Amino acid sequence: MNENKSIFLCAISNIESGTCNEDCKFCTQSVKYKADIQRYKRKDIEQIVKEAKIARENGANGFCLVTAGKGLDDKRLAFVCEAARAVKKENLGLILIACNGTASVAQIQELKEAGVDAYNHNLETAQDFYAEIVTTHTWEERYQTCLNVNEVGLRLVCGGIFGLGETQEQRVSMLESIASLNPMNVPLNFFHPNEALPLVENSVTREESFELITLARKMVPNAMKIMVAGGRELMFGEEQYKIFEKGANAFVIGDYLTTAGKSPKEDIEELKRLGFKIKREID
Repeated sequence: MNENKSIFLCAISNIESGTCNEDCKFCTQSVKYKADIQRYKRKDIEQIVKEAKIARENGANGFCLVTAGKGLDDKRLAFVCEAARAVKKENLGLILIACNGTASVAQIQELKEAGVDAYNHNLETAQDFYAEIVTTHTWEERYQTCLNVNEVGLRLVCGGIFGLGETQEQRVSMLESIASLNPMNVPLNFFHPNEALPLVENSVTREESFELITLARKMVPNAMKIMVAGGRELMFGEEQYKIFEKGANAFVIGDYLTTAGKSPKEDIEELKRLGFKIKREID
């Protein structure tokens, strides 16, 4: 069965880290919680290009440029565009994704002109639970950004995070909202506790997490990718490759934004051992 199943790999480049003034209770990038992470304003363009090349060598199909902060301003937009042009110039055959928070139609259009293929903006959780975990901006702003991505015509990457204390009904509500946006890719994150954060534990079990992957596949059937992203190793442990039996067909390879992932070599060797094919082409 696995021989015919293609797995998509995506790599993340944290090109601006730990400079966010928002108060998302699940995020170590916020300056408010003083988590022990690397913090820097701009990653060197040469380093970003190097990471893109390594991602491609490791079999990644997508490469995501991520910045900390609520959204795009003129300086951040110019920096992301510069990075995008530099990566695109290498003709690596990657889907180039930008993940830069809230953005207007005009800003997303500018990213598109710089070579960005897709925009990632997660709803994070249900509309009626959002104010419990974030007070510095609204869920509606996030949803509007996703509408803006669709208006510009970029591929939309939109998912959320489980284990923040939300109810099952709220998880379903989030997936309904995601489905209404018709995203190409749905990244599913599982809360990774950190002692500096107000949230101290993940409220979702491994078995529930497997079921949520299956539910996401069912509720967002048009998505090309159901991707397991942050928290994969911590949540699923030795059973992490069972995610593909549950409906996922993509995951993040290498490190995440502020936490370390498995080595790409380990993941690739295990995928091959299990009979999966790594999808390298761009659809």
